[in-house]
Amino acid sequence: MSEQHQQHEQEHHIVSPKIYVVIFLALLVGTAATVAASYIDLGEWHIAPGLTLFWNPVVALAIATTKAMLVVLFFMHVKYSPKLTKLTVASGFFMFLVLVGMTLADYFTRAWGRW
Repeated sequence: MSEQHQQHEQEHHIVSPKIYVVIFLALLVGTAATVAASYIDLGEWHIAPGLTLFWNPVVALAIATTKAMLVVLFFMHVKYSPKLTKLTVASGFFMFLVLVGMTLADYFTRAWGRW
């Protein structure tokens, strides 16, 4: 084998099957936590007059974000990838946050009931 091919082979990280089992179990626990949280009324928080934050969706989204992060990092091998791959994933996540922020800005600035 050539020296360049040997260097390329050495760069690959081998993940232990134990890690996959632990991540799988964490995903199952996250799913169970989401289901359990859906049966509990976590209450609401009145931010401003006419604007109420319900905690159930917030908790569900937090659990879903954690589970998505585990999938991206371990099952998609981003944790052991080069910096360019990590930058690409981070920029996609940043763009997602921008789009959600723009949607929320539109939602919160509408004149509901005044048309």
